[in-house]
Amino acid sequence: MSAQGTAVPDVLPAGDLPADAASYDVVVVGFGIAGGCAALEAARAGASVLLLERAAVHGGTSSMSGGHFYLGGGTAVQRATGQEDSVEAMYDYLLAVSKDPEPDKIRAYCDGSVEHFDWLEALGFEFERSFYPEKAVIQPGTQGLMFTGNEKVWPFRDRARPAPRGHKVPVPGDTEGTRIVMDLLRERVEEAGVTVRYETGATNLVVDDAGEVVGVAWRCFDETGLVRAPAVVVAAGGFVMNPDMVAEHTPALGSKLFTLGSTYDDGLGIRLGQSVGAELKHMDEPFITAPVYPPSVLVTGLLVNQEGRRFVAEDSYHSRTSQFVMEQTGSAAYLIVDSEHVEYPKMPLVPLLDGYETVAEMAAGLGVPEAALQETLDRYNEHAARGEDPDFHKSPDWLAPQSVGPWAVFDVRLGHALYAGFTLGGIRVTVDGEAQRPDGSVVPGLYAAGACASNLAQDGKGYCSGTQLGEGSFFGRRAGVAGAKRAARLARRG
Repeated sequence: MSAQGTAVPDVLPAGDLPADAASYDVVVVGFGIAGGCAALEAARAGASVLLLERAAVHGGTSSMSGGHFYLGGGTAVQRATGQEDSVEAMYDYLLAVSKDPEPDKIRAYCDGSVEHFDWLEALGFEFERSFYPEKAVIQPGTQGLMFTGNEKVWPFRDRARPAPRGHKVPVPGDTEGTRIVMDLLRERVEEAGVTVRYETGATNLVVDDAGEVVGVAWRCFDETGLVRAPAVVVAAGGFVMNPDMVAEHTPALGSKLFTLGSTYDDGLGIRLGQSVGAELKHMDEPFITAPVYPPSVLVTGLLVNQEGRRFVAEDSYHSRTSQFVMEQTGSAAYLIVDSEHVEYPKMPLVPLLDGYETVAEMAAGLGVPEAALQETLDRYNEHAARGEDPDFHKSPDWLAPQSVGPWAVFDVRLGHALYAGFTLGGIRVTVDGEAQRPDGSVVPGLYAAGACASNLAQDGKGYCSGTQLGEGSFFGRRAGVAGAKRAARLARRG
């Protein structure tokens, strides 16, 4: 079957399993952060585990990420750097930023966050006990902690006590950070006795007459086969690299965006869930962003749309801002910064459009109504001088009048700025990763985790960096343990 398209794989009957088929307690599909954690915890729980990975190496899309894990409630890094946090504050925040939140999952994630932090470090590395206070997409150095969401942005700062929870792997910048974790995870997986088969992908699920998943079909180049297993954990990534699924579910991630994913983020894992009746959730939610910072001083500027009006607090987390841009006429926006606050980024994702000596020139150059632009600029400057923003409640930390010409204008329009994105939806699951049908019942024997599962259910406006790695590893562990328990329970029954 083609990895592209929207076709759902056929389900194979249990009768197709030969008597001498290889048998494992748990089969995990995909060796990214979720699959690796699932395989490791299943093996540590006493299960025999087979881990299938379509690529020639481990890592998946996880290895391409910036290395943030969203963790809180009083981690060692938070305590060492004097950043006060609590389980309740973390819970309140994630509840506030989630779309159609599932409180049991958010509660489990927050309650287990400190333990999960310790578990990650036990793989063999330490997050640096340091805090990066600036506004950035990712720490430029090895600092272990920073704000990576909208914790200090209205209205969320009024709903939960803000705390930084973006824990970064101790590598400068955003390269190779998660690779360290994935390499250590591979070592622990091998030590635990997991059988890993690379360049081997699952193609179909095997189901018995009772509707329970009892195995998988696999393909390795021209070779195919079947494996028997009472528990299958699908952790095969999202669908951003499948243009047909993107067109059906998240058309905003179209041709004008750079897709963030690996070759195998083609939605096959999600469609495997569909094949046995699992419900899909939040499939229409993309993550989209074109950060206007760093440098952080640019956040003091004001964003206007094609009508010359502001539409979002500029101190918002970059994907929140970008989601609001998508809603403007023509997905157009411009960042205006005066000569006293402008700095130019070394690698601009949002390019400088031009500089203008007067507001009239600016309006003409941007093709926006001059009267509206002048009114917007005057109102912003008047209130910013008093440390106020009655329209969008921007934090006083980032308020400064933009009144000294000439003005620099950065181009935040879709198709001009370098927008990037990935998908957030996936298989509906319980807190332990069991795949669920539309009526809430579980598909016995099938589990899902990572980007092909819907767990914390954030939308793009509430997303915070680090939740992909954080929830993928956390709920991957739970799915692995749950799969191992199912295998042991069925083995006891004989």
